[in-house]
Amino acid sequence: MTTLQLMLAAIAGIVLLLILIIKYKLHAMLAILVGGVLTGLLAGMSFDEIVASVNDGVGNTLKGIALLVGLGSMFGAMLEISGGAQALAVTMVNRFGERKAAWALALTGLLIAIPVFFDAGLIILIPLAFSLARRTKRSTLYYAIPLLAGLAVGHAFIPPTPGPVLVAGMLGVDLGWVIAIGLACGLVALPVAGPLWGSYCGNKYPLAVPEHVLKASEGSTGKLPSVKVVIGIILIPLALIVLKSVAAVVDALEPLRAILSFLGEPFVALTLATIVAMIVLGKRYGYSNAELEQLMTRSLSPVGLILLVTACGGVLRYILQNSGLGNAIGEAVSASALPLVIVAFVVAALVRVSVGSATVAMVMAAGIIASMPEVTALPPVQLACITASVAGGATVCSHFNDSGFWLVKSLLEMDEKTTLRTWTLMETWVGSVGFLVALTISLIFG
Repeated sequence: MTTLQLMLAAIAGIVLLLILIIKYKLHAMLAILVGGVLTGLLAGMSFDEIVASVNDGVGNTLKGIALLVGLGSMFGAMLEISGGAQALAVTMVNRFGERKAAWALALTGLLIAIPVFFDAGLIILIPLAFSLARRTKRSTLYYAIPLLAGLAVGHAFIPPTPGPVLVAGMLGVDLGWVIAIGLACGLVALPVAGPLWGSYCGNKYPLAVPEHVLKASEGSTGKLPSVKVVIGIILIPLALIVLKSVAAVVDALEPLRAILSFLGEPFVALTLATIVAMIVLGKRYGYSNAELEQLMTRSLSPVGLILLVTACGGVLRYILQNSGLGNAIGEAVSASALPLVIVAFVVAALVRVSVGSATVAMVMAAGIIASMPEVTALPPVQLACITASVAGGATVCSHFNDSGFWLVKSLLEMDEKTTLRTWTLMETWVGSVGFLVALTISLIFG
């Protein structure tokens, strides 16, 4: 088939996918699978080739990330039920003081979002933002926006949170590089989208504390774990993964290279961190083995959905790749002279605006980018920048089709217009600034 026919097949398949999700409310997993198969048929693939692409897409995609998502969910659950997240938030606010409490909430949100899902982190920490707003008589947005920005940055850019792990797995990039680039993007985006934007929103929109969620109590922190212990446990997987990457390029660490490479393997690092969390935050604070087993089982309930959507994103990637659409898209991108970092951001942003789900946007964009032959020849730093760009694009413009939009609106008791002017723009600041940092790094090291 000609390049034009292949491109039209891709466009038709993706348009159908979006229609199924947006208009007919079909589950993202089914919509991506149906759209991918249709794309393959329109591109002239045989039935056997489509079946092989589906099998390869599911198997090759899940083998790198299934354990990580499950272990990350368990790790986050331990931090949640032990009170570790609350301990970190309270300690940070006390250390920074009320005048800089917005910065403390932003940093707390960033740290908590690394092991804990966004929704859970928000529900755990939002009472503290409400308590501060009540004490200082400020708008709740003054404290809630920095907290939301920290959670959004961690959720988007920094493994082992699922999004960047999924993208990195599909692009075949080392997680050490993804953490390094993700931290650079996140630490620049955080002040802009958090305390600075929160200060503006807090002054412009006087939002009262909702009566039914005034639950924060300074007297409830006596049995919380030590914040030093909590931070230490959170940093275990990050430190081990980064050490693996450093050992691979530093000659002085050559005698330790084998053991550091093993310990820094993401599933090993997360397994160790989860076991430490179970002992230090679980057993030490009175949880029995049976209670921990039940907790771990409950924590895995959202994992199946994430993995199935991700697997179908892998199907889309392999159909694009095996049908020749990846080559066609790659040639079109090359002809446009646009860097892949920019293309990755634009594709992810378009899917995000259309579908709403950040995870779906990351998976779809990563599948399209991974199908391009140019990607395999890129150095790790460029692949990590592309990963951050996909994450940034999948974060911008949260609106009515995003569950996060409605969760924030409900918790803060805002109307839709105010939510668009505050939360939506905050998410756009996070994604856009993070993307600009990734683009800058890719140009410097290009």
